[in-house]
Amino acid sequence: MERIAAVVVTYNRKELLLQCVQHLLDQQKAECDVLVVDNASTDGTAQAVEQISSPRLFYRNTGENLGGAGGFHFGMRWAVEEGYDYVWIMDDDSLPQPQALAALWAAHEQLNGEYGWLSSRCLWTDGALCPMNVQRVTPYKDLTEPVQNLAPVQMASFVSLFLRADVIKMMGLPLRQFFIWTDDWEYTRRISRKMPCYAVWKSTVVHAMKSKTIVNIATDVPERMLRYRYFYRNDVYLYRREGLKGWLWLLAKDTWHSVQVLKKSSDKLGKLKIIWGGFFKGIRFAPQIEFCESRKKK
Repeated sequence: MERIAAVVVTYNRKELLLQCVQHLLDQQKAECDVLVVDNASTDGTAQAVEQISSPRLFYRNTGENLGGAGGFHFGMRWAVEEGYDYVWIMDDDSLPQPQALAALWAAHEQLNGEYGWLSSRCLWTDGALCPMNVQRVTPYKDLTEPVQNLAPVQMASFVSLFLRADVIKMMGLPLRQFFIWTDDWEYTRRISRKMPCYAVWKSTVVHAMKSKTIVNIATDVPERMLRYRYFYRNDVYLYRREGLKGWLWLLAKDTWHSVQVLKKSSDKLGKLKIIWGGFFKGIRFAPQIEFCESRKKK
C-alpha cells in the first residue's frame, strides 16, 4: 500500500503545532502519517506531542535550530529514508482543511502521477487568499483568480506542497544552507524547470500566521532584520539561474526596496547594507544540493 508522510517543521509554536497535527490526523477520505520535525523548541513542544495518542504520529528533535530550510531538509530526508511514497510538507501554523489531502490525491490520480509537485490554495484566517503563499505562474508573476482546479504554476510555498518521493530522490532536498526564506521558491522552481507542476484549487489550507502582510524590510521591526540577510542572498541564488531576465529582476527589486528604505526607514544605512550586502553575497553563494534514498523496503 502506498504511504503518505506529512512533514511539519516547528519551532516554539506549540499551540499552533497541536492544531496543525490534529487537522492532519482528522483528514477525510485520505490518510497520512505525521512526521513532526522540532527545531529544538524550548516551549515544551516535545512533551505536548507525547500527549497525543496516535500510531500515525512521529516526532524527532533536530538538536538545534536549523531554520525552516534545514527543518524541511531534515524532514523530507526522514520521510524518504523511511520508505514513504509521497511527502506532504507544511509549516506548523498550517491548518489543512478536512479534504485537503483527498483533493491533492484526486489531482495526483487525474494527472496519473505525471507532475513535479502539487500546491494547495492557501487562505488566511479571514478567508481571503494569503498573499505570502500565492503560487507563481512564472518566477515574476503571481497566479490570479479565478482559476480551474488544476492551474499550471512554476513556484509555490512550503505551506501544503505535495510531491512523490521519487521526485525528491531525483531532484534532491531543499537547500539547508538557505536557513530561512526563499528555500521554497528555490526548491519548487528547481523542480518546475524539469517537470510540470500545478496549483490544486480544491485543496485548501488555512495559514494561521499572525499577519497576512507581505514582509517589508523598510517597515519591519529591528529584531527581524537578521532574517533579511538570508532573504536577499538567497534570492540572488534563485534568480541568477534565470539568466539575464533574472538579473534584471533582482536589480529592479533591490533598487525598489532601497527606495522604500530611504523613504520610510530610520536606520537607512543599516538596511541598505543588508540589501546590497546580501546581493553581493548571493553572487558567490554556492550551496550544494544533497540527495537521499530509501533505507526501508516497502
